[in-house]
Amino acid sequence: MEIIRDLSRWRETPRGLFYRWWTIVITGLRQIAKTKLFRMLLFTAWTGGLAIAATGFLFSQSVSSGGWLESWATNFNVRFQAIVSAFTAFVLLFPEVCIGGFFTLIFWVHSMVGLLLSMVALTVLVPRLVTQDRATNALTVYLSRPLTSTDYLVGKLGIIVSVLALMWTGPLLAGWMLSMVFAPDRDFIVYSFKPLLHALLFNGIGLVSLALIALGVSAAGRTSRNTVMLWLGLWIVVGSIAKDREMPIWIRRASFSHNLSEIRQGVFKVETVFTDAVATLPLIDSKTVKSLTTAGRLTSATDFHGALWSLGALSALSLFVFLRKLRTE
Repeated sequence: MEIIRDLSRWRETPRGLFYRWWTIVITGLRQIAKTKLFRMLLFTAWTGGLAIAATGFLFSQSVSSGGWLESWATNFNVRFQAIVSAFTAFVLLFPEVCIGGFFTLIFWVHSMVGLLLSMVALTVLVPRLVTQDRATNALTVYLSRPLTSTDYLVGKLGIIVSVLALMWTGPLLAGWMLSMVFAPDRDFIVYSFKPLLHALLFNGIGLVSLALIALGVSAAGRTSRNTVMLWLGLWIVVGSIAKDREMPIWIRRASFSHNLSEIRQGVFKVETVFTDAVATLPLIDSKTVKSLTTAGRLTSATDFHGALWSLGALSALSLFVFLRKLRTE
């Protein structure tokens, strides 16, 4: 059989750098989207986004002048109506404390939920990043010619960032925007925007650090089992040890989950919600003042800068491990 070899010049248009990156990202997302657990996590994450929208909508419609809360209070005695009127007046007189504080608490709670769902999703994703490519020697083929180390790094980071955005950033933004669409007053948009920026700042810190750490963990193992065990050990085991306040500070800082928890408290500054309420809002009895002061003390960050530097060091170490393993291939 005669083999025809066409040595004419290749005339197709090169796809370019971004096409290679996009191909890696979309292929990784399609693979993880086939797993039932990931689809369940995605559904739960977007349900949380709808919960933000519903909570914000109910709050704005209830506390506004002539809103649901005042209409509902007419069914009770005059004293209860006066209490409700005073509460809605607080919102009108102190919107930064009431509206800003409310959305700070909402976004703070959602950050814990979004982070937890992201960590579980990464448990599914981590073995599929680098571990399987090393186990099957596919990484050697990829880096021999078709892809550069930069292509591979950017593509894998893109997969992680996309997953975390779907689990965390997307529901956060969608929930806030939906709640603001039906807001009865622009004050709800103005005074909820700063808490949203704080939520996005923590989201960005968590997204970058978790992406690098997950990449390093995936590159460290050659089998899926070992990689998952290493990830769970760093997340759950080391994180549980770090919760013990009797442990030395360097051991606590070795846990990325502990560092993220400290950074969350420092970014959101939930304690200011309670201290501002005590300092600003009138008609608060001594028992309420004591409760709010205690809540503020319990939610304040105690090692924000140390946690931030430690998380940066863990991320840099993970990137070093990834590049080192890539070089040996």
